[in-house]
Amino acid sequence: MADKQISLSNKLINGGIAGLIGVSCVFPIDLAKTRLQNQQNGQRIYSSMSDCLIKTIRSDGYFGMYRGAAVNLTLVTPEKAIKLAANDFFRHMLSKDGKKLTLLKEMLAGCGAGTCQVIVTTPMEMLKIQLQDAGRLAAQQKLMAAQAVSSSPSGSPISTTSQATSALKSQQTATQITKGLLRSKGITGLYKGLGATLLRDVPFSIIYFPLFANLNKIGSRSAEGKAPLYVSFISGCIAGSTAAVAVNPCDVIKTRLQSLQRGLNEDTYSGVMDCIRKIWRNEGPGAFLKGAYCRALVIAPLFGIAQVVYFLGIAETMMAMLPSRRY
Repeated sequence: MADKQISLSNKLINGGIAGLIGVSCVFPIDLAKTRLQNQQNGQRIYSSMSDCLIKTIRSDGYFGMYRGAAVNLTLVTPEKAIKLAANDFFRHMLSKDGKKLTLLKEMLAGCGAGTCQVIVTTPMEMLKIQLQDAGRLAAQQKLMAAQAVSSSPSGSPISTTSQATSALKSQQTATQITKGLLRSKGITGLYKGLGATLLRDVPFSIIYFPLFANLNKIGSRSAEGKAPLYVSFISGCIAGSTAAVAVNPCDVIKTRLQSLQRGLNEDTYSGVMDCIRKIWRNEGPGAFLKGAYCRALVIAPLFGIAQVVYFLGIAETMMAMLPSRRY
């Protein structure tokens, strides 16, 4: 990869195509991950990923699993494109001496890629989390209303029931959330949790890109040859799932900090350290691994598909099919 002449437009197109295909395939699992991570002790609605998906289908239908997907599908193209193109750019810059990249330089390239991508990742995640978690909060309100009806005299749980109804009606669109944040907090409102996003994405890229490059190199038929298609896919899956699980505690923190709405008796957080302290004290260290297997299931195929598209050079093929300009 370091030796190839960089064509930024092709890499942006490849990254975008990869992101669109990947998100379309794994978004329901990502929705389950967000809802599981946001659950706090005493307010558990879902017991597992499968339980979350089944309950979501029952309450919101099949397309309820894709709530928030429009935001991802819109912004995943620039996000994945920036990540892949930035890593390629930094690898190219760090290998100008013609020597093989050391592990440290590979990690530096990944660090640069992770830092660049948060420009798009932070607002995308901010909006997506609100839309994904709205169903969990509505389900929690409905459960509380049902419990109030069964345990109270007739006519007394009106306020609880009305809260559940208002929660269902108040589910906003991404556009409404964006306008509200810009009106109340300006552009910084969309970048809430930026620090936590950096804490997740920079280490992820530091782990992912060197691991993928070396796994892909092992599967190459020769020292200079290109790895087979299946090797690129498997390498992307292994590297992606490994990096995803490694940084899952940071993802839990980011999800909690970016959630604007809270359920009854759920903790609020003033920053990264406050979030870490409260999760550790109230839920135990195991809470930092909530949704880890969901995240691995999301990231593995997402980056496997990304690397296949990237290394196939679909954009190059598309560009070659366009008629050349004649003057």
